[in-house]
Amino acid sequence: MIVHDPASLGVHFCSRARRFSSSRLGKSGLAFIAGSLPWQPNAGNPPAAAKLGPWEFFSGEEGRAVEALADRIIPPDQQTPGGKDSGCAVFIDRQLAGPYGQQDGLYLRPPFQPGAKNQGHQSQAGPRQQYRQALAALDRACKAKHSGKSFADLSDDEKDEVLNGLESGEFKLDGADGKAFFEQAIKDMQMGFFADPIYGGNRDMVAWKMIGYPGARYNYLDWVTRHNERFPLPPSA
Repeated sequence: MIVHDPASLGVHFCSRARRFSSSRLGKSGLAFIAGSLPWQPNAGNPPAAAKLGPWEFFSGEEGRAVEALADRIIPPDQQTPGGKDSGCAVFIDRQLAGPYGQQDGLYLRPPFQPGAKNQGHQSQAGPRQQYRQALAALDRACKAKHSGKSFADLSDDEKDEVLNGLESGEFKLDGADGKAFFEQAIKDMQMGFFADPIYGGNRDMVAWKMIGYPGARYNYLDWVTRHNERFPLPPSA
């Protein structure tokens, strides 16, 4: 039998904080902790807030294309900004620049074989490479069909025509799966639009205001039994 020193396992015992005795265990079986709490506030690993500024992954042309995609996937209206002004492209850029784009924690050794849809990602190419290849192929295809104009320079009607073609599979991209890219872009835009603003999207909590989501408040105990009433406070992130 091997006995480890608790300190070597990173476990710090405090006699004041964990002073248990059989006399404090009543019939209910509850134990009481005396002294200070055995943890520190905010001792977790919170995400770093995304900072506004230059693109961290996209090139300038790629960023323009993704912003144009964002405004057609989530178009603005009189009440709510669209995907561009709500920060969806910034959200995707910061995600691709971080652990998600780096495929952190994924097994990346061959062989790579086509898998079933429910098996998820089965390619050596990660999100970074897929976005970079698809955006370049999208601009090449648009320039070939629209007199040298890139996707970001097309009119809104022309952009919608391209996106409808990607969705149906009729608008082909050379060197990339246009339909799969469009499906992934929609998912990423949705995440950026509704995620906590700390990640770069949902700027000023515009999406939460739009759907009436009150945000990440400490609790809603005062409202648990108050059905069909509008929550009067603005959202909190």
